[in-house]
Amino acid sequence: MTSDRDNLPLTHALKLRRSVLTVPAINRRALDKVAALDCDAVIFDLEDSVAPEKKAEARANLLDFLEKTDLGHRERIIRVNASGSAFFRDDMDAVLACMPEAVLLPKVEEPEAVQSVAELIDKSGAAEGLRVWAMIETPRGILNAAAIASCGRTAAARLDAFVVGLNDLRKATGVPAAPGRSALVPWLMQVVLAARAYGLDVIDSVSNDFKDLEAFAAECNQGRAMGFDGKMLIHPAQVDGANTAFGPSTGDIAHARLVVAAFARPDSAGLNVINADGRMIERLHLEEAEHLLAKLQNIQDRKVHAT
Repeated sequence: MTSDRDNLPLTHALKLRRSVLTVPAINRRALDKVAALDCDAVIFDLEDSVAPEKKAEARANLLDFLEKTDLGHRERIIRVNASGSAFFRDDMDAVLACMPEAVLLPKVEEPEAVQSVAELIDKSGAAEGLRVWAMIETPRGILNAAAIASCGRTAAARLDAFVVGLNDLRKATGVPAAPGRSALVPWLMQVVLAARAYGLDVIDSVSNDFKDLEAFAAECNQGRAMGFDGKMLIHPAQVDGANTAFGPSTGDIAHARLVVAAFARPDSAGLNVINADGRMIERLHLEEAEHLLAKLQNIQDRKVHAT
């Protein structure tokens, strides 16, 4: 069985995106702490967390930091200002100068927003490795999530992941920031479904109260249950909780190993459905198990390299 991701023109390597920490590019002290954190990815923010009069300073700060700092395994993403803003072209020049793994576009509401940035990257002659992530954080963005995600089916669009932004969505819709996010679940699931239909990763929104780690853990577990790959974070204290919640559990690992072992038996050769430990298991479960164990190996390899 092949998935939508298997059919993508560009190969999507297995990436860990359990913990995606956002750091204001203007804050050098916060930047300097990143290399010591166990986060999977870092979003260097040039948008909401940087005042208009500080944008140029933030860009210069970020370029200097990335030139001098080895972030090892951590995926580097730069969030730029909106394409219609006065800061966008300078932001994109900074992106192309330091070549992170991805550029994150805020408030994406239609496929053309992704396609136009992909064309800008292509015209610059930048390496093919530069991908595009899209923030889905407005009512129109939610309604058009599937159309935006369809960009992921074309090599030209470079689209790789969605990031949900609930603060702007709550502001636009009037939905309060209540525990459990029950009123927002249908919209969150709509974004997850759109991402999965077109082979994209999808990152859950930030949790604003970084001091309440119990509530944060509950929100992470909810996000994992909804199918998110990881969570956007606003504070280093949230990294370990996200890594735990979105990583493979002991039970998940044991079951995955059982499934792989069951299909490796000689009597399972050529079968799409087998009986393992009193349960009927399909070959699609083997693919899921192999993916989970590859994710586990990635985590273990990273720990070895860090020691």
